[in-house]
Amino acid sequence: MAKKRITITDIAREMGVTPSTVSRALAGNNRVGLNTRQRVLKVAAQMGYQPNVLASSLRSGRSDTIGMVVPRINRHFFSHVISGVEALLNPAGFNLLIIQTHEREEHERKAFHTLLRNRVAGIIVSHSVETRDFSHFQKVIDEGVPLVQFDRVSGLIAGPRIVNDNFLGALRSTQHLIKNGCTRIAHFAGALHVNVYQERFDGYRYALEQAGIDFDPALVVENCIIQEAGMEAVTSIVLPQKVDGIFAASDFSALGAIQKLKEFNVAIPDDVKISGFANEPFAEMVEPTLTSVEQNAFEMGNQVAKAVIENIGKEELLSEEIHIAVRLIQRRSSVSDSLLMNSVV
Repeated sequence: MAKKRITITDIAREMGVTPSTVSRALAGNNRVGLNTRQRVLKVAAQMGYQPNVLASSLRSGRSDTIGMVVPRINRHFFSHVISGVEALLNPAGFNLLIIQTHEREEHERKAFHTLLRNRVAGIIVSHSVETRDFSHFQKVIDEGVPLVQFDRVSGLIAGPRIVNDNFLGALRSTQHLIKNGCTRIAHFAGALHVNVYQERFDGYRYALEQAGIDFDPALVVENCIIQEAGMEAVTSIVLPQKVDGIFAASDFSALGAIQKLKEFNVAIPDDVKISGFANEPFAEMVEPTLTSVEQNAFEMGNQVAKAVIENIGKEELLSEEIHIAVRLIQRRSSVSDSLLMNSVV
């Protein structure tokens, strides 16, 4: 038999006071004396009282919960952003409800619907790779709920956007390969309709232009951000096109390239130099260790949390774009041991 839920009426009956007195005491209302408030809290705890969060949110118009929608939780980057968000939200009295979309726009739309139905105080989102129609983003804003975008963002939607300096990271990564002798540099790109991958492509292309190297579209492999895609690109592009450098928009495709090149006995970095993006934990463990662009995910999470807190209760969202600094960490996939001195730029 299910245990009976303790109500405010039960506490009032136990203490011999009115339910309204208990309700005010639990809410910290100064109309109830301090001693009474303390007694109510003590009795409520002894009886195992749990507040009805949904009822409270219906009365106030919003809850103390922030919804966060991400493509995947199990990525190093997103897990660290989540940690950075929680580090500020929790002390501020907010709970974080996380939903992952598995890169599906349909799942993203359902997540927004669920969060709005539960009257969350705000929504944080990095959109799925499938998302091209952002009408569900606009619906959130139209309902007066603060929406903060991070990492993958749309400039068509008003409000705060917290992003990495993807262009600079890609520029430095490609310049690093050029400095170390590469002239045929392939780019393992993501889906170019997504801002982060377009910006990394732009940084790659600008670095070639600045170095006087002709851009060759045959060396760009789109939708190449997973390990298997990187392995396939080696056999279809890298080897046939005599590529001597790879700038990958994802460490996972860079890892795939390392594995496949080793199968063909191609020397890394002597014959092909490789640089990735995201500085995944395996970057220091793979052989050779992987040069990569590090994103300050925890700091991004902090900025995201600040933005959502600042916009709660505002009639109009603050439209600003905050850029989080990145840095290139040089390792043995792109630089020989004898030259590996200043490893961070």
